[in-house]
Amino acid sequence: MSGKKGTKRWLTPWADSEERPSVYHLTSRVVDRRFVFGDEERGKFRMFMRMMENFSGCRVLSYCVMSNHFHILLEVPPMPKAGLSDAELLNRLGVLYAENFVKSVADELAAAREEGDGEGEKADTVAEIHGRFTPRMHDLSDFMKTLLQRFTRWFNRTHNRTGTLWEDRFKSVIVESGTAARTIAAYIDLNPVRAGMVSDPADYRWSSYGEAVGGGAKGNGKKAREGLVRACMSHKGIGFEAEKWKEVSRIYRRAMGMALGRKNSNFKIQNSSKSKTSITKNTEEMLASKDNETVLPDLGMAGMLMKRVRYFTDGAVIGSKEFVNEAFAGARERFTERRKDGARRMRGSGAAAAGTLWSMRDLRVRVG
Repeated sequence: MSGKKGTKRWLTPWADSEERPSVYHLTSRVVDRRFVFGDEERGKFRMFMRMMENFSGCRVLSYCVMSNHFHILLEVPPMPKAGLSDAELLNRLGVLYAENFVKSVADELAAAREEGDGEGEKADTVAEIHGRFTPRMHDLSDFMKTLLQRFTRWFNRTHNRTGTLWEDRFKSVIVESGTAARTIAAYIDLNPVRAGMVSDPADYRWSSYGEAVGGGAKGNGKKAREGLVRACMSHKGIGFEAEKWKEVSRIYRRAMGMALGRKNSNFKIQNSSKSKTSITKNTEEMLASKDNETVLPDLGMAGMLMKRVRYFTDGAVIGSKEFVNEAFAGARERFTERRKDGARRMRGSGAAAAGTLWSMRDLRVRVG
């Protein structure tokens, strides 16, 4: 996909791999950075985002919808090698299209299947029908294009306005699974805390963590829990397994620098008189826990996530040194011969991650 001023958007060289996830941090702001999203708008955006998730086959790992911008950590899996079955195609179409339209496609497919044994021209007809829609699936660009267009149409109609809603082309950063994905997921969920809107990310309804803890529109939050499990554990071969949420939620709150106990659910200990006493681990104790399981168990990392880290939105590629250098090698033609490798040490507000997370871009302006 082409970006602004003719530059190409950074895409993973392994986009068709079934072993390596292609994960992107996506952001966009409202034109003029106006604060126009209230509860209804944020709820509608999430609804359209979930619709596109179900249609496209892409999966939201983490998200946060603020008053004038949003963040999405998105995994874009490859199209299954065997393609989609007719039933799966129709099911996905039903997410975006009217019932009558989906029925017309179903009738076309049924007629094509009945006319022959699935070989030769008949198979070509079925493939042509699928081909009208499948190029839009498992695709980063179409996911974002359709999401933003559909939300803009709803917003303009609701608020009696016309014209563009978004400030610019959306930004995207390639993110390595494991430490980088977990860190950026936490960075996304901490947006309302950094903005001073809440003190605990669990209290913000329009984010992945808030949905996972409090339930979504249908009151279950399963999709959000699945995404966060994947964000935290995909490097260990774990998929979208909501049943692992209890384990992952402890790791994730530590990654966010939040004490495990909240409100009336603090840890309980028994004192000598056998009466219950509430205690909450402070940040230092929490990050020093032996069962932390985070790769960056220091106060500096927690502090970093409470600041705006420009590398996470403008760094092009974020991950280990080896990961960034691999992406660099796959896009060598973008750079002059003078540049020998891709990985650049993070500085300024991202300095706490230096040596563990690396950036493709060496941001020399406004990094602190």
